[in-house]
Amino acid sequence: MSSLMAVAATSLIIPATLYASLANSSESSDKSVLILSRGTAIVMLILYCLYLVFQLKTHSQLFDAEAGDEGGDGKEKEPEILSPVAAGICLVLVTLLVAVCAEYLVGSIDAIVQSAGISKTFIGLVLLPIVGNAAEHVTACVVAWKDKMDLAIGVAIGSSMQIALFVTPFLVILGWIMGEEMTLRFQSFETVVFFLSVLVVNYLIQDGKSNYLEGCMCLGTYVIIALAFYIYPDDAGDIGSFVKGMVVGQ
Repeated sequence: MSSLMAVAATSLIIPATLYASLANSSESSDKSVLILSRGTAIVMLILYCLYLVFQLKTHSQLFDAEAGDEGGDGKEKEPEILSPVAAGICLVLVTLLVAVCAEYLVGSIDAIVQSAGISKTFIGLVLLPIVGNAAEHVTACVVAWKDKMDLAIGVAIGSSMQIALFVTPFLVILGWIMGEEMTLRFQSFETVVFFLSVLVVNYLIQDGKSNYLEGCMCLGTYVIIALAFYIYPDDAGDIGSFVKGMVVGQ
C-alpha cells in the first residue's frame, strides 16, 4: 500500500513537472498535459484493479495475517452484527446520504468563506476531508485501541489510496467521456505537500511497527500542513473544478 501511494504521488508530480518544463516551449502545454493525464489515469485505474485482485484473490493470505493470529491463539471471534447482504444495503444507503450531505456542504462553502474569513483552499483540503472521513477516523482509532494495527493502518492508508488511485483518475476519465478537459496537473504547492506526506508516512510504517512517538510525528506533520494551507491565499492558485470533485469524493 505504501508503494502504491508512492506511485500515486509520482503520477501527480510528473504532469506538474511537464507543465513547468513546457512553459517556454512552442508546444501546447495544456494539450500535452491533458494527453499525459488521460494516459496516466488509465494506468492508475489498471493498477488499482490489480491491487484489488492481489488483495482479495491471489495474495489474500498476506492481508489475513491478523485474522490467522487470532484463530491460532484460541481467542473467540467477534460475532457478526449484520449479514453481508444487510451490510451491503446499509452501505449503499449511507453512501447516498453522505453524497447528499456533501452536495449541500460544498454548496455552502462560499457563505462560510464570507462569514468566517477562511480560504476555500483550507476548507476544501483540510476541513471537508476531516468531516467527510469522520467515520473512518473513528474506526481507525477504535481498532488501534484494540491493538489491531494492521487494520488501523489499512483503514488510514486505504482511504487515501482509494482517492489517489481510483477516484482521481476516474474523474479524469469521466471528464474525458463528458467532454471536459480535466487533468492531473495540480498546483506545485499542493503536489509537493502530497509527495512529502507520502514520504513521511512511508518512513514511519516501513518497519511494520508503531508507537506513540510515530503517531505524534504524523499528527505534527498534519498540523504543519493544515497551518500552511490556512495561510495559503486563494489567489495564489486556482483549485479548479477537478479538485472540488476530488474533495467531494473524499
